[in-house]
Amino acid sequence: MSHATFNRRWATVLIETLTRHDIRHVCIAPGSRSAPLALAVAANPKLVCHTHFDERGLGFLALGLAKSSGQRVAIVVTSGTAVANLYPSLVEARQGGEKLVAVTADRPTELIGCGANQAIEQTGIFASHVSAALNLPRPTPDIPARWLVSALDMLLSGQSHGAVHINCPFSEPLYGEDDGSYRAWVDELGEWWHSPSPWIHYPATPGVPQMPDWFFARQQRGVVVAGRVSAAEGQQIAEWAGQLGWPLLSDVLSQTGQPLPYSALWLGHPQARQALNDAQLVVQFGSSLTSRNLLQFQQQCQVTRWWLIDPAPGQRDPAFHRGIRVQARAEAWLACHPAVAHQSWCPQLAILADKTRRCLSRHLTSFGEAQLAARLPELLPEKGVLFIGNSLAIRLVDALSRLPAGYPLYSNRGASGIDGLIATAAGVQRGLGQPLLLLLGDLSALYDINSLALLQQASAPVVVLLVNNQGGQIFSLLPTPEHQRERLFTLPPKVDFSQAAAAFGLNYRRAESWPALSEAVREGFTRGVTLIEAVCDGDAGAQSLADLLSEVITL
Repeated sequence: MSHATFNRRWATVLIETLTRHDIRHVCIAPGSRSAPLALAVAANPKLVCHTHFDERGLGFLALGLAKSSGQRVAIVVTSGTAVANLYPSLVEARQGGEKLVAVTADRPTELIGCGANQAIEQTGIFASHVSAALNLPRPTPDIPARWLVSALDMLLSGQSHGAVHINCPFSEPLYGEDDGSYRAWVDELGEWWHSPSPWIHYPATPGVPQMPDWFFARQQRGVVVAGRVSAAEGQQIAEWAGQLGWPLLSDVLSQTGQPLPYSALWLGHPQARQALNDAQLVVQFGSSLTSRNLLQFQQQCQVTRWWLIDPAPGQRDPAFHRGIRVQARAEAWLACHPAVAHQSWCPQLAILADKTRRCLSRHLTSFGEAQLAARLPELLPEKGVLFIGNSLAIRLVDALSRLPAGYPLYSNRGASGIDGLIATAAGVQRGLGQPLLLLLGDLSALYDINSLALLQQASAPVVVLLVNNQGGQIFSLLPTPEHQRERLFTLPPKVDFSQAAAAFGLNYRRAESWPALSEAVREGFTRGVTLIEAVCDGDAGAQSLADLLSEVITL
């Protein structure tokens, strides 16, 4: 019994240490080996506890919480394949920069590799997809509590991007009432228990470097590229570029309001390429660009100076331009590099954007996936948040829509997978507490169907707008063989989504016209959680995008 008590003491110190590093949310899946950790979380009043039966979805729930809160989020799971199920969310966190802390229970060393139940090799399991890992020893009073808190502080203080892994072996017994033993082991931490600070504090690194030639650079012909940044930063970037008179090429995730909208279409126009060839400097904020035309501009642009500002570490430019790479948030960099007022040096782009707008108004007159993407701003809830799934959905919105400046928008565009989208959106909603519109495809919804259970606890109305286009129609944009496309690529799901909604106690509506869809969304934001199935014609959305790309370059 006393050993079970010490397991609890060890777990209590571990969990308390997490609270000293801006961790307020902990996501827990049920398990026996992780019982000391789960009970320690439940007993800590500083923490909000989230639970889910599916570890894969749990990891993405934590990812969404980290996205919306801007804080670290911890995940507690038991040993075995429960740990492996966190892999996709930790991969996405590494690519996107969200800070997750995976705390995994493990069997003790003597039970690894001997055929013991639920025992796998967990040390190093996440390889390079975590920024650091700490493999703790089996809990023993021979190791002072000062060592445990110091080791955790060092790990977490060095976490600037992506996830870290803390592996925690526990020997049985795992359960039992507190018998009062080992209090001296805990008490050696003294006043630390009454302080909000870590045991060891690691000072932050210096701030943003000042570009030495900014006074002269801002007089030149510049272009601004905005990738994935926060809503506030997107608005600041748009204002800054406008003052300088520099064209702003905005990704859908930039939240800039896209002063030059539909660039995913008109960037392929010869006039756009010719005009942009006169640029002397490109300043890019954020990465993870969506549009193929914007990626081609990035690849083909021959400017001699390319400045990339992104808080993520490492190389974030797949075109490998010569220039300056600054690891900083856009907001901090902009504060150090004020704009001066200039007239636009490239007015041709605004003309192309207006011609594209008129072209869209002629083409997108019938209900379908393309029209839905173009009119998406009409469906957004007031003071709400938007989450867009991957594959065709985000490409259509990027090309055909103009979202409001600063409207909160989230996605999983790190590794860009279709797994965990519902769970991540549920985490975003919990972190913000605002109404949520989730747009995703039918295969994406089916892949993460378990996570509909997470929406049952939504704190504000949620509308899941599921586009049923009979499978993965993104493959209709690719040169997949037509006679094998359905069987090997699009895989249309044979699923009654009304029954899926009923299974999880969600409201359900089906829409096959714009008025029906608009009304269903409006009604959905007046009550609970609603799954709306927008039924569209197969590859019509993909075909519309392909046709528009071809037509716009001839305007």
